[in-house]
Amino acid sequence: MYTTSSLFLHTLAQVGITHAFVNWGSDHPALLEDLERQRVDHGDTVVEIITCPNEMAALSAAQAFVQVANRPAAVIVHVDVGTQALAGAIHNASRGKVPILVFAGASPSTVEGELKGSRNEWIHWMQDVPDQPAIVRQYMRFTAQINAPENVPHLVRRALQIATSEPKGPVYLWARREVLEKEIDESLFNTPASLYRWPSIEPSGLSPSAVNVIGDALARANNPLIITSHIGRNPAAVAALEMLSRLMAIPIFVTCPSATNISLSHPFFVGVSFLAPGTHTPLLSTADVILIIDAEVPWIPMNKDNQGNFERPSDNARIFVIDSGDPLKETIGMEHVAGVAELVCRASADVTLYQLLNSGRTGAATGFYTRSKSIQVIHDAFIADMRDAEALTSEPNVPYTPSRIFGALRTAVENKVPHPASTLYLNETISNYPLAWAHLHPDMPSGMLGSGGSSLGWALGGSVGAVLGGVNAGKGVGGVGYELVVSVVGDGTFLFGVPSSAFWMARRYETPFLTIVLNNGGWKSPKLSMMGVHPEGHGSKVSGSQLTVGFGPDMPDYVGIAVAATGGWAWGKRVAAGDPLEETMAEAVRIVVEERRCAIVECVLDSI
Repeated sequence: MYTTSSLFLHTLAQVGITHAFVNWGSDHPALLEDLERQRVDHGDTVVEIITCPNEMAALSAAQAFVQVANRPAAVIVHVDVGTQALAGAIHNASRGKVPILVFAGASPSTVEGELKGSRNEWIHWMQDVPDQPAIVRQYMRFTAQINAPENVPHLVRRALQIATSEPKGPVYLWARREVLEKEIDESLFNTPASLYRWPSIEPSGLSPSAVNVIGDALARANNPLIITSHIGRNPAAVAALEMLSRLMAIPIFVTCPSATNISLSHPFFVGVSFLAPGTHTPLLSTADVILIIDAEVPWIPMNKDNQGNFERPSDNARIFVIDSGDPLKETIGMEHVAGVAELVCRASADVTLYQLLNSGRTGAATGFYTRSKSIQVIHDAFIADMRDAEALTSEPNVPYTPSRIFGALRTAVENKVPHPASTLYLNETISNYPLAWAHLHPDMPSGMLGSGGSSLGWALGGSVGAVLGGVNAGKGVGGVGYELVVSVVGDGTFLFGVPSSAFWMARRYETPFLTIVLNNGGWKSPKLSMMGVHPEGHGSKVSGSQLTVGFGPDMPDYVGIAVAATGGWAWGKRVAAGDPLEETMAEAVRIVVEERRCAIVECVLDSI
């Protein structure tokens, strides 16, 4: 017996989806029944099923899987409540532009047993809401209801065509239980050849006039600057970016990154910032030409540096905005950069950069030799400052600094996993974002990811998905997956990540990863936000606990949570002031790489 659910799962496999991250409910009997039919008939299922005890962990795992494997995944959740329980992970997948097919069942619409799957549980009344997809519609690139089996192959393909076209992102399909239970003829599996197309939109480039204008501006600039946030999501663009920068002596500054955009050793990489006041590059205010390419927020107009000067371009700067999917930031209520730009272009970064490289202007850059030397000095100082911070020793009773912790972690990783292609970092350190991106930045155009959004709790579930995605995509030396996935989080982020579910998933599917918890005693970022508005107010004088952003005095046992969730499989240790840091990091890395178990190191920082 075949049902609409059989055809749905068959279609997922047909379009190349290999993994479905699932949280089952009362709307899924036909899906569960067909999966078991597949096991009986064929010994396995056409799509690998990853059971996820929590929906946010499911979508976070799927997101990182797609970020690593560069192919869509599916997430299956339960009616309205499961859709709601996807929580902030929907925001992350949308802002991160990650193509994921989310499917939810819905309560049956019949109540008298008219159709197979009619209502037979009290929750079917509770979960029948007026507009289920409205819960997520503003975050989705496409939503649609499956009303009949006959168009399942069409709807799935249309959804994925949209999801994988710029601006990429998640899509949402849903169906009532009776539709999922409907029996179908086997002939529906014989998909016409015409359905195998449905291609994504081809990447586009700049118009010839835009190439001329931007190319001439860069060639004649005295102080050009490139700003990016996520060009590294397009691997083909990274080599072109580095080449253009070298050939024209253009410094590259990274703001609010969610991907590794440039090699650490690139001589014209001058820094990274999450735009706290006083942290932007001084080159911004002196630049006469600024190329903003695949960036979210290149600067914040009201911010000032330590001398009281605004951290924004001069009024005379020529500004060019290029984005592969959404240059006007149409899904953001207010945006400032496109209003001061000379040109705003929707174009793929790799196509655009090669157009500029092939425009005949790269050999005629004004002030090339003088500028290249001065930028190299800035780059060298950026690296030296980091290494000096890593080497600072602490007094016996003073907690380690984040820089020292990152230095110890990086050294332990490089000693055990010497090839950078075999290590992946997931960065969700929040108040320590810029330090983590700087100190752990791989010397290759990949190796570190962020969620792309601002909803916390992505990294733990994401680590499970990243390990699976690495194997699926043949990452690492030898194409067998990453030797080491490292999740670096704050203590607040750790709790947001539903650690009981994420670590259970890691044990169940043997996806070991290393977790570093930076424990500053609570939520530092809300306190920093308050200090940014009320720097000398009442709240500036009290502790985090007094402000109700602290977790003390009775802190959670972060290591114990991971160990308990895995039934004792995970290894962990807490490092406070004076405890052996380098030795603990080395052992944690060894546990993951050699024993293939999860490891967690809680590092106690100064309390907020």
